[in-house]
Amino acid sequence: MLMPKRVKHRRVHRGRMKGVATKGNKIAYGEYGLVATECGWITSNQIEAARIAMTRSIKRGGKVYINIFPHKSVTKKPAEVRMGSGKGAPEYWVAVVKPGRVMFEIAEVTEAQAREAMRLAMHKLPVKSKFVAKESLAKGGEA
Repeated sequence: MLMPKRVKHRRVHRGRMKGVATKGNKIAYGEYGLVATECGWITSNQIEAARIAMTRSIKRGGKVYINIFPHKSVTKKPAEVRMGSGKGAPEYWVAVVKPGRVMFEIAEVTEAQAREAMRLAMHKLPVKSKFVAKESLAKGGEA
């Protein structure tokens, strides 16, 4: 499970998810990518589930790159606790994803293998996403 080694502040504000991704919106390492089409929080468990689905699908043949990391902590108060008395303890970690963000990349596999692996990974994620190839994203076209 992914989580930061250390953080400056353990409890962070929820924030707002508006606009499109300006960082991480290009395929950098692989030939094919999985791009988010809506915003949302992706937990470390969901990232790990998607990674396992992809690596099993490509039979450990190619390379899988994860371009998102869960930096934000989500806090929760225990069950049946009265209001007040501060913020809860960190429960899990999430990555904030905006539309256009390349979340995963695959290299050294055929397009059919990559498409199938990304399809399996999409089912593990809470945000809508699409499969793109490096050349189609560079031209600015749709996949």
